[in-house]
Amino acid sequence: MDISRTRSAVPGPTPVEPQRLTDVKRLRRIRDRIDREYAEPLDVAALARGANMPAGLLSRAFRATYGQSPYAYLTARRMDRATLLLRGDLGVDAVCSAVGCATPGIFVTRFAELAGLTPESFRGLASDAAGTGIEGMPACVAQRVARAVRNQEAPAPGRPLA
Repeated sequence: MDISRTRSAVPGPTPVEPQRLTDVKRLRRIRDRIDREYAEPLDVAALARGANMPAGLLSRAFRATYGQSPYAYLTARRMDRATLLLRGDLGVDAVCSAVGCATPGIFVTRFAELAGLTPESFRGLASDAAGTGIEGMPACVAQRVARAVRNQEAPAPGRPLA
């Protein structure tokens, strides 16, 4: 029996792993760019050019790594920021411009899709709950609590925590 073709018992990197690590680093840089430049007019083609990748490959790899497309991630970051700005004194149009949405109509539609409320309704609820808001929480916890979640991705209600 020839055992030279069997896999060695010593674990080691396979030839695919270095390329996978390079791709993950590239995708992390793209995600960081989206986080930094969410208010700029970004699209998948521009992100792909910046990473020297074809747009289709970028979309597939980003979805496989992070569970959503680059556009969905960008939209979620914009709406996260919008939820924080709507708690302040900016109007809906000003928030729309500040987070990089092209038109107020698109902003209202995406916000309602992700948050489940229109921006005006969200602002009303945020002002009603101002006394019990997130001001006293650490920033990392407050960001997680205030994160917009697409309605289809919201977890099913489970047991009450109390």
